[in-house]
Amino acid sequence: MAPLRVGIIGCGGRGTGALVQALKADPGTVLWAMGDLYPERMGPCLRYAEEAIGAWDEEHGTTLAEGKFSCAPERRFSGFEAFEGVIGSGVDVVLLTTPPAFRPQHLRAAVEAGKHVFCEKPVAVDAPGVRSVLESARLAKEKGLALMSGFCWRYQDQMREAFARLAAGGVGEIRSIQTTYNTTGWVTPKPREAGWSDAEFQTRNWQYFHPLSGDHIVEQAVHAIDWIGWALGDRAPVRCWAVGGRQARPDVPETGNVFDHFAVTYEFEGGVRAYHMCRHWPNAPYDNTGLVSGSAGTMTIDPWNGRHVIEGERPWTGTASGNDMYQREHDELFSSIRSGRPVNDGAFMANSTMLAIMGRMAAYTGQAVTWEQAMGSREDLNPGAWSFGDRPTPSVAVPGTTRLI
Repeated sequence: MAPLRVGIIGCGGRGTGALVQALKADPGTVLWAMGDLYPERMGPCLRYAEEAIGAWDEEHGTTLAEGKFSCAPERRFSGFEAFEGVIGSGVDVVLLTTPPAFRPQHLRAAVEAGKHVFCEKPVAVDAPGVRSVLESARLAKEKGLALMSGFCWRYQDQMREAFARLAAGGVGEIRSIQTTYNTTGWVTPKPREAGWSDAEFQTRNWQYFHPLSGDHIVEQAVHAIDWIGWALGDRAPVRCWAVGGRQARPDVPETGNVFDHFAVTYEFEGGVRAYHMCRHWPNAPYDNTGLVSGSAGTMTIDPWNGRHVIEGERPWTGTASGNDMYQREHDELFSSIRSGRPVNDGAFMANSTMLAIMGRMAAYTGQAVTWEQAMGSREDLNPGAWSFGDRPTPSVAVPGTTRLI
């Protein structure tokens, strides 16, 4: 079996997990190159991957670890240009797991260089980024390259069973959808250290600055917004309107400019409406569920408990077993490469990301935002190349004052 040389760009927690999954997915995968903004992150990522694959071998009596780790020191790259080193190192597959702001640029470079890609969600933080991703997805298809998204619920068997039931008319004609992504907290922010430039301070706290993360509705809650797109066949809404703000988030520099709650209403053709809410409030209940109402019944979506039920004219309870959806993504990615039938998630991953972005746009501005306005937006959250040094601090949006661009 010919080896598939893997390069990872972004060696944080999600990147480390994706690397382990890629190495498990195919006997011929080999870690070939690594890249991260900060060089000190690569060592822990590599050690964790080696330990995880070693533990897998010990548990299953296999020898998967043999030959898996071929990442010589000269193929470890750091800084804002690390992606160029990884892509140009002779890899076959690239894992894109940096902060979301950089994904459109990295995806374009990987596809233009003829690499297969795993692209974590969300795929962009603004409309220019989404448009770039759509073009890269088109180019990947033209070149016969695989493009796997990080929208992992689409690779979970119980969710696949439930959404196939919806597509088959399980609740009749869908009339409304409600989803939530309510959490009690987020990652601990990092106070500024002496010697950190503006760029270093913001990238080390990237979740808290919307030019880097897209805000939590885009970076995190997009998973539940993706369910809306999935249930409705990934068609575009007519418009949306929203509210949001910073009610409970501490007002300190390291929490940046992101909101701590959003609530969005999406309107689709035919009067169908979808409602989404998400928040980061300490000491408040966690909730990540969905409710799909139709002409013949209602489906409750409770993915973390593996419970999907329809009540109404056609009662139904899901029977599929659970699976590791993160591993399944990579299993299907590498299988598609080996088979010569490359997967391409480009269209839906861009659509779901845009749904979340337009929700943020509506909440930040206080305006109703049409799909055409959102997709055509000229708002570039990261004009110019990133480099270490001075960087403007983005302000907190004020609905009714912040402009729709």
